[in-house]
Amino acid sequence: MRTKLIILLLFISGFCLAQVTQVDYRRNLSKGVTLNIKQERVSNVLQMIGKAGQFYFSYNGVLFRQDSLVSLNVKNVPVREVLDQIFDGKVDYKENGGYIILRYAVNHLTIDAEHIANGDNEYAISGYVIDTRTGNKVKQASVYEKKLLQAALTDNNGYFTLRFRGEHSSVILTASKESYRDTSLVFLADVNIKPGKYEDPDKERGAFFSNTFGGKGFWRFLVSSKQRIQNLNIPDFFAQAPFQASFTPGLSSHGSMSSSVINKASLNVLGGYTAGTNGVEIAGAFNLTKGDIRKLQMAGLFNVVGGSVMGVQLSGAYNDVNLNMDGLQVAGLLNRVQAKVRGIQIGGVGSIAGKAVKGGQVAGLINFSKDISGFQLAGVLNNSSGSLRGMQLSGLVNYAKKMNGFQLGLVNLADSSSGVSIGLINLSNNGYRKISVYTNEVANTNISFKTGNANLYTLLIAGNNFSDTARVLTYGIGFGHDFILNKRFAIALEGTIQTIYLGNFEEANVLYRVQSHFQVNVLPRLAFFAGPAYNYYLKGLDDTPSGDRYKKELAPKQHRNFSNGAQGWLGWNLGVTVSL
Repeated sequence: MRTKLIILLLFISGFCLAQVTQVDYRRNLSKGVTLNIKQERVSNVLQMIGKAGQFYFSYNGVLFRQDSLVSLNVKNVPVREVLDQIFDGKVDYKENGGYIILRYAVNHLTIDAEHIANGDNEYAISGYVIDTRTGNKVKQASVYEKKLLQAALTDNNGYFTLRFRGEHSSVILTASKESYRDTSLVFLADVNIKPGKYEDPDKERGAFFSNTFGGKGFWRFLVSSKQRIQNLNIPDFFAQAPFQASFTPGLSSHGSMSSSVINKASLNVLGGYTAGTNGVEIAGAFNLTKGDIRKLQMAGLFNVVGGSVMGVQLSGAYNDVNLNMDGLQVAGLLNRVQAKVRGIQIGGVGSIAGKAVKGGQVAGLINFSKDISGFQLAGVLNNSSGSLRGMQLSGLVNYAKKMNGFQLGLVNLADSSSGVSIGLINLSNNGYRKISVYTNEVANTNISFKTGNANLYTLLIAGNNFSDTARVLTYGIGFGHDFILNKRFAIALEGTIQTIYLGNFEEANVLYRVQSHFQVNVLPRLAFFAGPAYNYYLKGLDDTPSGDRYKKELAPKQHRNFSNGAQGWLGWNLGVTVSL
């Protein structure tokens, strides 16, 4: 019993400590700072205040002139009052974790309730939103009740009407508009009175959601003008709800407040516009999300998310994520993530990641990313504009700026390479671009082009035995590895497969060759080499004799005959290599 009591007390103490810590963490605007500065730039002053209070400022660079000079002499003055002195009340402040968000808000609002009615199971408020400095009525201001999720926009005369069903002991209205400071008033339903001032406990809390649909891109045309204005007026308010249903973004169970509500379940017949989902969201055509998606999002056509996705995102055509993707993303056509991907993207046409990918990208045509720690698989092109630590497999071209992994494709490209590339052409700025001219027992004149690096290089081979009576034409491909002994000496090991033409196109003569060279670098770009080889030669099935002036038998007199008709013999190479 005593042990259980101690555990319970420790739990309660820890819980209380956690609550106190959280509250203190959100009181950055109330922290006292001491400064004595003269003619210092505003940006430097904000850094000093942030360092003293152990927080950061977030603001748009056009909010004020960065080179404006400020003089201050304050001792243990709250941060809010210091900021009021610096900006003369023209900037509004909101807190979000370890940040204080600054935004332009030179004007002030007030709500003038002209009519308040408390009927049977209904509560209605009508009135005006007024600019306190000029006395003018403010049009297109948002008036909303946070708990009941009801909202309205003022008309051209600054007039609004809100109705609430059910029994409510109080209704708290907040008025917001871009470039104005928010104001909130409380209305007590039972006595119909309006106090002069109400302190909104959430007024200093903000959020870092990107307003993806408010004023740019194709998606803005899917959102009504009223919703776009609401986003501008109240970008930082978000509520939680268990469920929402929409027919279109403008016809939602949460009304015009749908973009401010994070739901656990969301069902959109055609399309919907929400603040986020912490559960499941399904749409017949499209989902527009201002914030984050957690768990599952599905749409018949496309999903567009202004925050991050942590879970699974599926669409018939297109997925777009403004921040990070953690999980699985599948689209019939294209996936696009502007920041990091930690998981797998699968696109019928392409997959794009603006930053690093830790996992994989699969696409029918193209994959694009910055850094790759995993794999890229594409039918046509893989492109990594950063470093590759994994593998790229493509039907045509692979590119990595810094290749530290494995590439398999027809053409492999890299700015710098320390990995392995297998393809017809492998090019990198620090790799091989070598031409070798050599002779051997098969053809007296051969040329090869090497691309890749010492780990693995590709050879493209062509040769001709210049002779009046024993001509041989050959072409093929091979792979090799250089064992670097020092700056001057190296040993190469190569394997090639070559087609042998002896005057009859109907013959399919194939020569397999394994060879080793001892290389001597006589100049920085010039080397001589020589070494032994072993040949395994398969004649064509056609018994037609070789053409005139072509060699009748490729194998020398000293050779071995295999049971399948193949021939084997020892050979040699001697030549020179020039590095381009």
